[in-house]
Amino acid sequence: MSYDFHLSAIVEEMFYRPKWYHWIISILLLPLSLSYGVGMWFRRRLATHKKYSVPIISIGNLVVGGSGKTPFVIAVAEHFSHKRVAIVSRGYGRESSGLVEVSRDGEVLCNARQSGDEPMLIALSSPHSSVIVSEHRAVAIELAISRGAEMIILDDGFNRVEIDKFEILLEPRVVPNALLLPSGPFREFRSSERYANLNLKEEEDYTRSVTYENLSSRMALVTAIANPIRLDRYLPEGIVDKVYMDNHTYFSQRDLENILLKNSAYSILITEKDWVKMREFKLPISLMKLKLQINEEVFSEIENYIKDYDER
Repeated sequence: MSYDFHLSAIVEEMFYRPKWYHWIISILLLPLSLSYGVGMWFRRRLATHKKYSVPIISIGNLVVGGSGKTPFVIAVAEHFSHKRVAIVSRGYGRESSGLVEVSRDGEVLCNARQSGDEPMLIALSSPHSSVIVSEHRAVAIELAISRGAEMIILDDGFNRVEIDKFEILLEPRVVPNALLLPSGPFREFRSSERYANLNLKEEEDYTRSVTYENLSSRMALVTAIANPIRLDRYLPEGIVDKVYMDNHTYFSQRDLENILLKNSAYSILITEKDWVKMREFKLPISLMKLKLQINEEVFSEIENYIKDYDER
């Protein structure tokens, strides 16, 4: 088994699978972490919240690395498919800038390089919704409302402290420590959890289920997701190599062909997030499909918030 570690993988190892020397680095970075955390604390305490004419449901987390935000957004959009839903995202990893309409009422309007991989996956998985990406979330929200959105889902919105919203905070299955960036994986002090309306824990409030398509007996896993080691517990038999790339990396068909040849593999095993950047490639693909099972009480809480918001 070979591993192709890039920068993000090295950082994730330090946060999630630290060795003794990682702790030395973390300790040396503590002054920066403290300054960063205090700055975020003041930012949240001093923020003024803008209310909008439609309810906004924010899906976020406190730690870097995968906590299931994207499939959670997709699940919420699916649950409220009877409404005109708009999903607003930053669009991390995209090669465009400014505001981009990824989809409008299910019609995809751009490619994955313009949208970013996660917004494109959301757009393809939410055929009744609209998806907009922008560095300035307020601009995207205003556009969504002008196009008739009845509710907005804000992807990775916990740190958008200037927006009035229903806050859902996701905590992944493994949280190694409570140190702040850059010493550890936390974006804010853990005490910020109290600002969320719902604090949900993986495997208690939501669980992952994985299905597969087109498996073969020899597969090379290639992925560009955050904290890729978390895939290990879901991998099927037949994996002959693992290639981890930086989160949001775009793939080259030639590089993937070389990986197949190098390992005498019959197919490339990828996640859906990776697949949206390979849809045009002529390659044998095996696919891991992730779906979340979310407790019904979570949807009831969201529905009650929307009902109260509409009545106000």
